[in-house]
Amino acid sequence: MTVTSPPTRTDAGDLSTFGYGQQLRRKIGGYGSFAAGFSFVSILTTVFQLFFFGFSFGGPAFFWTWPIVLAGQLLVALCFAELAARYPISGAIYQWSSRLGGRVWGWTAGWLMMVAQVVTLAGAAIALQVVLPPVWSGFQLVPGDSSLTSTSGAANAVVLGVLLLGVTTAINAIGVRLMSVVNSVGVTCELVGVTLLCIALFSHAERGPGVVLQTQGVEGHGYLWAFAVSGLMAAYVLVGFDSAGELSEETRDPRRTTPRTILRAVLVSGLGGALMLLATLMAASSVTDGSLGDPARGLPYVLTSRLGDTLGRVFLVDVAIAVSVCTLAIQTSATRMVFSMARDGVLPFSGGLSTVNRRTGTPVRASVVVALVAAALLLVNVGNAALFTTIASVCIMLLYLAYLMVTAPLLVRRLRGEVKPEQGRFSLGRWGIAVNALAVVWGAAMAINLGWPRAEVFDPAGGNLYLQWFAPLFLAGTLLVGALAYAVQARRPAEAPALAVAE
Repeated sequence: MTVTSPPTRTDAGDLSTFGYGQQLRRKIGGYGSFAAGFSFVSILTTVFQLFFFGFSFGGPAFFWTWPIVLAGQLLVALCFAELAARYPISGAIYQWSSRLGGRVWGWTAGWLMMVAQVVTLAGAAIALQVVLPPVWSGFQLVPGDSSLTSTSGAANAVVLGVLLLGVTTAINAIGVRLMSVVNSVGVTCELVGVTLLCIALFSHAERGPGVVLQTQGVEGHGYLWAFAVSGLMAAYVLVGFDSAGELSEETRDPRRTTPRTILRAVLVSGLGGALMLLATLMAASSVTDGSLGDPARGLPYVLTSRLGDTLGRVFLVDVAIAVSVCTLAIQTSATRMVFSMARDGVLPFSGGLSTVNRRTGTPVRASVVVALVAAALLLVNVGNAALFTTIASVCIMLLYLAYLMVTAPLLVRRLRGEVKPEQGRFSLGRWGIAVNALAVVWGAAMAINLGWPRAEVFDPAGGNLYLQWFAPLFLAGTLLVGALAYAVQARRPAEAPALAVAE
């Protein structure tokens, strides 16, 4: 894996070689690019939300699913880093897959990614309900129970989520410079929070690190199945690092910056998340009383019970900051995906969605549409919290499929000898085929694991067969709607430039 000195060329001139003009403003530096990828993953948000899920299936030993998933996602990130150096274009997944697998293949990957990003955006925004009311009861604007599964809690989640989406949309509309500053400050707060949280929990340890070897009495083949299910927690968390690539057209010197920040986002998230898991398992009052696997308690319960109510609330405020910048990062990423596809004229209403505000240099209309769709999805949670949770979970499968639709054609081109190291660009070199092949196997295995119709994952309450089989049904529905949209748009004259495929 090598990087050599790049040839001199302006970023705008570089972009023009792919047939695009410089419409977006290049205001993002190295730390801002890293923050974009790290905040999408947002370990402080997602580990807080999902710790109970992994523990409830795998017990303390579910910890080992984290390094396994991290290793697999690092393989994918290495492939993405190489592509980011070759194709520094907004709408990374769509652009990369189009150049590797053709327009229809790329459009499908972009469509899956776009749907997943918008739904994930709604899922991130709704997380405010989990952290704000416990900090101060005044955040429960709708009178009643603040639990996310209650009617009043679900309604309040919509209110908080819509307010947050309004703020993130305004930030995105004002300009990428403000977005980058806000995101970078938020990520700094998150990194400091993760560090202090781990120190606090390790200093209150009840047991040693050997706790990660406990399987709660389940052994043999029975535990392997539970272990595979518990691994979904890490799979849900360690995604979105490609967001740094989504902002390539707004990043200075993206061919050098973006590959590094993609890898850095994965590694920092992986290390921080592993320490959070270990610290929580060591500090918990008990690992056998059911508290850690309780959706209403989990990791937040460990904070308040071990660190005290006041300090616990301080950390919850930091989690709220992480949730906010996570929502901002996901919306920004989704907006760039919509913009990139609309610019090529492959989405309905492409003319409006690809419009860039001349004063701010941002795709304001695309940002507003993404926010409105996400806000509408929040309403699903009011009437059926189980359905909303299932939709949000299934969309992670769509992300893995979109990633696979990049790594698979990349492997095919490698085997044909069409991917060669280029001067000044990050390259996997002689490790390319091995890393890429493992990334494909990993991506396919995780997509199957995520979409497998397990009642205990998708329909824990029982009685709703459609929820258990929701993953394949939702995928089929998404592809069907996408095919109709593509067919309608295909009748119009093509607007996309000829695909430039780097060798």
